[in-house]
Amino acid sequence: MSDEHPTLPYPETSSEHPTLVIPGSADEPRPPRRRARWPWVVLVIVLVLAALVVAAEFLARAILPGIVRGIVIEQLDLPQDQQLDVDAVGILLPQLIGGRLDELHLTTGAVTFGGITGAADVTATGIPLRGGDLADARGTVRIDQEQFTDLVTASDLPIDEIGFDEPNVTASGSFEVFGMPVPVSVTVTPGADAGDLLLTPVELQIAGLTLNAADIAERFGDAAAPLAGPQRICIADQLPAGLTVTGLEIDGTEAVIDLDVDGAIATDESLQQNGSCD
Repeated sequence: MSDEHPTLPYPETSSEHPTLVIPGSADEPRPPRRRARWPWVVLVIVLVLAALVVAAEFLARAILPGIVRGIVIEQLDLPQDQQLDVDAVGILLPQLIGGRLDELHLTTGAVTFGGITGAADVTATGIPLRGGDLADARGTVRIDQEQFTDLVTASDLPIDEIGFDEPNVTASGSFEVFGMPVPVSVTVTPGADAGDLLLTPVELQIAGLTLNAADIAERFGDAAAPLAGPQRICIADQLPAGLTVTGLEIDGTEAVIDLDVDGAIATDESLQQNGSCD
């Protein structure tokens, strides 16, 4: 530049001419951001709903057994103080909403059906809550030697005493030949066929001799013939008509009877009454 046009110096800073600060510059502090609260609100709502569902499930499990117990006792005409444990399978709330229970287990230490008393264990599936037939039901009844003896007294076996020797049963007694009592012991394997008990002879001891069917017929004639063949015993008149015997076996000191339950027993009163052997 020439001396004719000299460069003027910048004016000195003073209070009269303060330095301007541009808004939003890097030197200016920014206000803190507010965090969104909605995720926490949703989480709390979910936790509350989950707690309510769990509480409702516990409540349903506390109330349902008593309701089921009352229905079973009423329909089968059992004593009001009948001990009966009820256990439902699966999560109950969806089943209750749908009006049908998937599976129920019913157990009791002692129950009497007709002339039979024993421990029962029944599993039912597809149980309608608003009335109707069961989809399926099966169970077992365990009875002792005394109860088993009462069941088989209708057979032609000479029974004074019954002994269990798993898997067989030995019946001891006597029969008459020419007016004379002859001691006999018959060992049979128990089973079931078409709803009847079936006792198949395994071994026969008569007057101390172990004999087969041919020997019995030859030595004692028709008097001992029934001992040589299977014994079929109907017990339908001692059970509700809706129950059918499907199996029988000896387990230690107990006889285990397998039962098939007609699903209509829940609605058909005739199936709740004892059946017939006619």
